[in-house]
Amino acid sequence: MPPPERATVLVASNRGPISITTDEHGHYRAQRGGGGLVSGLSALGHRPEYAGTQALWVCAALSETDRQAARSAPGGRLDQSSELAEHLESTSPGVQMLDIPVETFTGAYTTIANSVLWFVHHLLFDIPNHPQFDARFRERWEDYVAYNAAFGEALASAAAPGARVFVQDYHLALVPRMLRERRPDLRVSHFSHTPWAPVEYFRLLPPDIRVQLLDGMLGADHLGFHTQGWARAFTECCTAELPGEVAVSATNGWEIRRGGRVVRVGVHPLGVDAAGLRSRAAEADVAERRAELSEAVGDRKLLVRIDRTELSKNIVRGLAGFRELLQRHPEWRRAVTHLAFAYPSRTDVPEYRSYTESVRELAASINSEFGTEDWTPVLLEVRDDFARSLAAYQLADVLVVNPIRDGMNLVAKEGPILSERDSVLVLSTGAGAVEELGEDALLVHPYDVSATADALDTALRMPPGERQKRRERLADRAAQMPPHRWFTEQLTHLG
Repeated sequence: MPPPERATVLVASNRGPISITTDEHGHYRAQRGGGGLVSGLSALGHRPEYAGTQALWVCAALSETDRQAARSAPGGRLDQSSELAEHLESTSPGVQMLDIPVETFTGAYTTIANSVLWFVHHLLFDIPNHPQFDARFRERWEDYVAYNAAFGEALASAAAPGARVFVQDYHLALVPRMLRERRPDLRVSHFSHTPWAPVEYFRLLPPDIRVQLLDGMLGADHLGFHTQGWARAFTECCTAELPGEVAVSATNGWEIRRGGRVVRVGVHPLGVDAAGLRSRAAEADVAERRAELSEAVGDRKLLVRIDRTELSKNIVRGLAGFRELLQRHPEWRRAVTHLAFAYPSRTDVPEYRSYTESVRELAASINSEFGTEDWTPVLLEVRDDFARSLAAYQLADVLVVNPIRDGMNLVAKEGPILSERDSVLVLSTGAGAVEELGEDALLVHPYDVSATADALDTALRMPPGERQKRRERLADRAAQMPPHRWFTEQLTHLG
């Protein structure tokens, strides 16, 4: 196989587009994953205006199987591996998987990205006890710098002159500056899929760390966020933390001027590929799960929530709102079932393991308090099953999305598209999706359990005509920025 051409469009993210397994003979097998970024980048292989584009996705090896596959592929290029290339579409981007030392990866990903940066942007710290920035934190921060440097090196080496590079999320906040210093010819964007912390909360981080994060991102030409609110919070942090160094203008969208350069800040709210979602929901495994759920629920009203057991998703308060609904409105007992999918997340972080147990305990408590021989109020599932989630969207009468904070939350957009019962969306004001969907959802403050109970009652009683109109408008808005458009719009912004 000839050596690959240098790429003209590159994407960098912690998790790549491919999952690697081995078969019974120990041979590698690769399967394309899902998600908006995968769908968006796939547009390059199918749209005539991007014919001939050489695309490359740079990601980290997440498992030992990934690491072994990366070591066996030339330069970590899985699409150049004789064992894996046959499993990948010829129109798909190439994939370079980085074999970052396990200790470095763990320090960067688990300790810094997921236990510090994620907690900052989602306002999750238990302030009397955490955070604590000690010598161990400083050691792990060096892992984060090294992890970002590995991506910077790979991207700089693989990019063709003048290439466009799309760096994704809080894991890789330092990469744009590293690329700017090594390859000033490149056009670089960074997209934040999370919220951005307000200034007061961002200042929980040590001053030098705050500056490194902002400086790293300001190495880009374009910075993307899902909402106006998150973009504004970022610009306010720049003004507060880099006084005298930056000038922020909001005349034609935000521009940040620093050191003779202009960094544009754009809002790009990711939507849903409605046709693709409906096509997937029409498959046989979804119909099978739907039949199972229908049998379990019977003719009762159905409340649905679909989340990872992620602290920011606010599952415990959502369940507490359902319990208060049953306490204050006895008429709903035995008349409504709450289907709660809480898929495992970040089980290597102690706070997440503890939170999952809290979810289990509260669901069991509600069932013990109100359940009868023929009715289980809360059906809790902690196994990941995408087909079952799609079936639940179809059957829901009410969809509950009540995160503390969320960059966007695609559950709020997928549900209205697949709903067959004109489900009512109960939506937290902390979700990024509220900027687009707030008009036709029932809005709740994420910490207000009683207001959540009231919203559930209102949703269950809403007249059919109003339910239909709201659901149709929600579905229309959810599909306005499908992944391919979301991605290509940002390509255009980079020039």
